[in-house]
Amino acid sequence: MTTSAFDGDLVVLSRRTESDGVVTLELGLSTGEPLPPWEPGAHIDVMLPDGLIRQYSLSGSVDDRAAWRIGVLQEPDSRGGSRWIHEHARDGTTLRVRGPRNNFPLVPSPRYVFIAGGIGITPLLPMLAQARASGAEWVLHYGGRSLASMAFLGELETYGDHVVVTPQDEAGLLDLATILGAPAESTVVYCCGPAGLIDAVEEHCERWPAGSLHVERFAAAAPATDLDDHAFEVELRGSGFTIDVPPGVSILDAVEKAGVPVISSCTEGICGSCETTVLDGDVEHRDCVLTDEERDAGDIMMICVSRAKSGRLVLDL
Repeated sequence: MTTSAFDGDLVVLSRRTESDGVVTLELGLSTGEPLPPWEPGAHIDVMLPDGLIRQYSLSGSVDDRAAWRIGVLQEPDSRGGSRWIHEHARDGTTLRVRGPRNNFPLVPSPRYVFIAGGIGITPLLPMLAQARASGAEWVLHYGGRSLASMAFLGELETYGDHVVVTPQDEAGLLDLATILGAPAESTVVYCCGPAGLIDAVEEHCERWPAGSLHVERFAAAAPATDLDDHAFEVELRGSGFTIDVPPGVSILDAVEKAGVPVISSCTEGICGSCETTVLDGDVEHRDCVLTDEERDAGDIMMICVSRAKSGRLVLDL
């Protein structure tokens, strides 16, 4: 996982309508200086003037150091983030940006299956370019409500039959039973999109080898119903004191209440901004960011949602 490399103001260099409900913004420095490098799967935090912080995947070319491109869907039930961008972000608008951060890196593989639903196409676009450049075999299955709602179709045409477009109003839902019916040797699956799609892909990939599936969620997965929110204590080794975390209160909230500043954004365990080093103790991981291997290692956690399995944690805060 990579940490933030930039924290400052960027200017909207251009705005473009990509499909019904989707616009892209190209963001760059007003000085024209190059932006920090990034890799496919990275996202940035956009801090909006109304106080909201939202994460958007970088969807442009990794070779373009002059601008970072993000795609923004106008959500009908938006809490204000996408609505503000659609209504107010124009050429010349200044936005505070932090990043890039990559919780969804493209691992080397001879073969890939990419699955996108709606705006979930955005983090996969740079991956397609990298897969092609590496000489890997790959296919993208891209589903959406209708062709009019599906962004970047013109861009995807350049890949020919590597891309299979499935508009739901014409062809139904993606046929995951066929796409993922049998585990394929030396093949990894990347999926991004609505929670229902990701849940279904995870179910179909249960028979695949461990580590085959990589997903990125735009919203937290539904919490398990048997989780125990018992009280525990957290030693903040760097600050030199210990705090109590009662049931129903996150470590993040308890730490901030104690006056220790922590970078955070989504507070749902999906962005990775509150990643914290664990010096001692067993973690009950509840995030949607860490891999199984990282969870087993137990040396980092997302303090916005994860908790202690036992009575005490020691954190590097």
